[in-house]
Amino acid sequence: MPRTEIAPTTIVERLVSFACLAPSVHNTQPWRWRYDAGLLTLRADLDRRLPAEDPRGRNLTISCGAALHHLQLAARALGWETDVRRLPPGADETVLADVRVHRDAPAPVVPSDLALLRTRCTDRRRFTDWPVPRYRLEDLCREAAPWGVHAAAIVDDGARFRLELLANQALTDLELDAGRQAEQDRWIGRTGADGIPASLLPGDPDPLRARSRFRPGLLEDTRMVLHGGERVIALGGAHDDVAGWLRTGEALSALWLEATRAGLSVVPMSQPIEVETTRREIGRSVLGGAFEPHVLLRVGWQAIGRSGLPRTPRRPLADVLEA
Repeated sequence: MPRTEIAPTTIVERLVSFACLAPSVHNTQPWRWRYDAGLLTLRADLDRRLPAEDPRGRNLTISCGAALHHLQLAARALGWETDVRRLPPGADETVLADVRVHRDAPAPVVPSDLALLRTRCTDRRRFTDWPVPRYRLEDLCREAAPWGVHAAAIVDDGARFRLELLANQALTDLELDAGRQAEQDRWIGRTGADGIPASLLPGDPDPLRARSRFRPGLLEDTRMVLHGGERVIALGGAHDDVAGWLRTGEALSALWLEATRAGLSVVPMSQPIEVETTRREIGRSVLGGAFEPHVLLRVGWQAIGRSGLPRTPRRPLADVLEA
């Protein structure tokens, strides 16, 4: 029988580096990893939570779930297998998953998947008005199923209209919350290893542009195009709890990477979910009670010929991994 090989620290360091390329709320990168005796542990970094915007830790946990999926894909691309145990019994509340990285025999590397992890980014510039075909939306929604997550594309005109009204109301509520605004301002326009630099936020919006969650930035975005082509996908589960959020984060990563492979752009739209009354109403009147919504994703096409965006900063590996 072949002898099982446990991943050495050098491989684990590389995998965690890929995992930390995952998207996170306000680029807070709210995760910590520990590798000991062949076991890699993912913890929520509660020092990076957003108590005003995300008091229950939903967005924090979804962010960590996305990093967990990034790690699994990177391992497979480098020829390793992963055994994941989510919310291991007996662990403290910050432990989200244990991962064993191993292999019975060397496997070929998949460079295209590694390149995909490096390529994925959040482009907040406006979408074009080219419609996203329904079959592409259905393909993206199918990416959620292996993770036990529900996904629904909001394509019905009536549902889209209700969602737009609810999203605008949620944004108004958030704008009136001084605590939330102050918390957001701490993560926007930063110049260090986390947060969202002003260079990656669109400039002053024109009168036709949809309202933006963030204050204007420095990114050139001058085309006069309505957001007519974008669509919204809702991700969620049977329950609005930590186990569901973690799975939703994994599904979000899988969907986003597949969208990137197809040339589509994805932008999370979490603010309607952050207002509890709005979240419940989206579940009732937009999703028809099919599942509890955890996050909304805007999906659309960016303009052909646009230059690529610089990557958002990432914390040094030594800050996030103990090995």
